[in-house]
Amino acid sequence: MRILHDNVIGLVIDFQERLYPLIWEHEKLTRNVPVLLEGLKALEIPLLVTEQYVKGLGPTVQPIAGSIQGIERIEKASFSCCDEPSFMMALASSGRDYVVIAGIESHVCVLQTVIDLQHNGYHPVVVEDCISSRKENDKKIAIERMRHEGVIITTCEAILFELLRYSGGEKFKAISRLVK
Repeated sequence: MRILHDNVIGLVIDFQERLYPLIWEHEKLTRNVPVLLEGLKALEIPLLVTEQYVKGLGPTVQPIAGSIQGIERIEKASFSCCDEPSFMMALASSGRDYVVIAGIESHVCVLQTVIDLQHNGYHPVVVEDCISSRKENDKKIAIERMRHEGVIITTCEAILFELLRYSGGEKFKAISRLVK
């Protein structure tokens, strides 16, 4: 099953200031998530961004926030993005079926969103090197559950090149620079 550019939207889940420093391997996320986001933007793929209870957890952390400037954040109180009506309206109006996901925490907001996306007829694509949890085992178990549910698991570089499809041209050069 090939993931096609014109049927993809990106989703950035809850990379927020107060939780982020506690996340396992957050340094890896700090490198990978901006690469994914800049790559999706270079490929002209729209993005949705959520923030969980901003008053308590703060806004999206830098440098991730730098890659989503100008994109409206959808604040939510639910763990699953799908329980937020404004998120579901934005997703439905995009007309896209594949949702490329980066976010925290893997075993809570990401997992519940992924399951609900599937239930609602969407195809979640989880970027393994762009998600995490506070505890390594929670991430591991979340990915196992997602695989068991039939979710597509990929990496940042793999999804960018799959969406690109062809070498050559400015978009290829932009993606190549990002993943070096």
